Amino acid sequence: MNQRKTHRKQRVHRFAAILVGAVAGISVLMLNACSAPTSVDDPLATLRATDRSPRQHRLAIDQLTMQPAPEGADKVLHAVIWRPGYTVEVREMTPNRLAESDLKELHRTIRNNYPRMGMPLWSERLAEIIAERNWTELTPALVSRWGYIPSAHGDELGRAEYKALAAMYGSDEVIDLVFTMFVESTRVAQQGLRMRCWNLLHRLDQRDRLIMLVQNAAPTENDLLLQDLQQIAMELGLVPYNSEEILWGRKLLTPEYAEVWSQIRTGMTMVPADRRSSMEFRDLPIVAAASIHEPELLAMSFNALYADVEARLKQEEHFARTDMVDSLVTTRQGQIREVREKITWGDLVAMRMALRAMHVPEIIDHFYDYAERDRADESTEYGGVMRLDAQNRFELIEFVPRIRDHDAKFVAPQAMFDAAYNALFHFHYHAQRYRNNEYAGPGHGDMNYANNTRANCLVLTFVGRNRLNVDFYRHSNVWVDLGTIERPGT
Repeated sequence: MNQRKTHRKQRVHRFAAILVGAVAGISVLMLNACSAPTSVDDPLATLRATDRSPRQHRLAIDQLTMQPAPEGADKVLHAVIWRPGYTVEVREMTPNRLAESDLKELHRTIRNNYPRMGMPLWSERLAEIIAERNWTELTPALVSRWGYIPSAHGDELGRAEYKALAAMYGSDEVIDLVFTMFVESTRVAQQGLRMRCWNLLHRLDQRDRLIMLVQNAAPTENDLLLQDLQQIAMELGLVPYNSEEILWGRKLLTPEYAEVWSQIRTGMTMVPADRRSSMEFRDLPIVAAASIHEPELLAMSFNALYADVEARLKQEEHFARTDMVDSLVTTRQGQIREVREKITWGDLVAMRMALRAMHVPEIIDHFYDYAERDRADESTEYGGVMRLDAQNRFELIEFVPRIRDHDAKFVAPQAMFDAAYNALFHFHYHAQRYRNNEYAGPGHGDMNYANNTRANCLVLTFVGRNRLNVDFYRHSNVWVDLGTIERPGT
């Protein structure tokens, strides 16, 4: 019994010792907390130093808010809004101080930096702050950022910028608001914003509405861009997709291309009205050529055209690109059934025009003559454009590049782009040797070119001394092997 009492006393003593130690530890922590600094010696220097702790940054901002601000305080606070190196909580403290001292200058800082700002968590919170305070003066900044940085997941209506605009104006007004901003942004300094508005409306899948808005717009006397877009919309029933197509369309409206524009307008009258709005500018020269050579194509449905092109391609021999370095996904690429869900009615008409040109003796002769010169020149690939001549015959225009990187690259000269506004196709060769089968088809560089120009393209590859394989491709990785053309006389 005595031993049990002794053990019990020992346990009680140990527990008491632990309890005393814990209380002492808590007391030390409380003393340390009470002794933690509540200010910084130099708030401006602290804020400039992005390696300081968030607590120090907050203390610095508190001091600048509670006492007469030293010279240069606002400049440092403005930098906290856009410079990397601060937490969202720290950044959020700055608008309060700056709104009191100079609201217009605060808006200017946000407007100048917000569209290209990184830091997604802060940029989203800043959009919320703009909406919470109803800073409608910053509407251009919200639209500019939304148009400048596409949604990573394609959810444009989930964007913080959209939510802020919807909160300030109402969700039903956002589309018209973006278009109004496009119309009113006519100053030279606003052209970047203007193009972002245009691209954004397409990303929002508002093309049909955009066409209607352009048709009903009232451009000012000096707004030549909107005047041209309205003429295109009124006469063709479509509008350009992006800045490249806007330049394309405006070029076609110049006196130099009056005859081409007339042919395009005539061709488009043969295209059903409900099909025109989805067409692209690369389709327009194709429609003009089809209206001259095979006008019946323009009245055919997608399914009828697809069946026609597929049947013609089944009669051809095909060569799939197989190089492991630059091939596009699989050796099955190039078969029309692989891209059926991606190709458009305009693609099918373009392929029919290409197949027609591939059977014109003069075109075949020219293709082979130019291919032989390319094969002999080991400094570059050759290329050019195919278009209709003054007598509406297919013709090839050569453009040998001035910039020569190596024998597996074609660098299109500016003169080629200048001559390509009425081109049916841009083309180039893979003609380094007669047996070039593994490179039969477009590579990644070729696809990038198509994405940038939005042109219809052809690549011709030697698959034998007397055979050239022809592949059609355009932006968005659409690629169809059209078969081969034989050397004349073989």
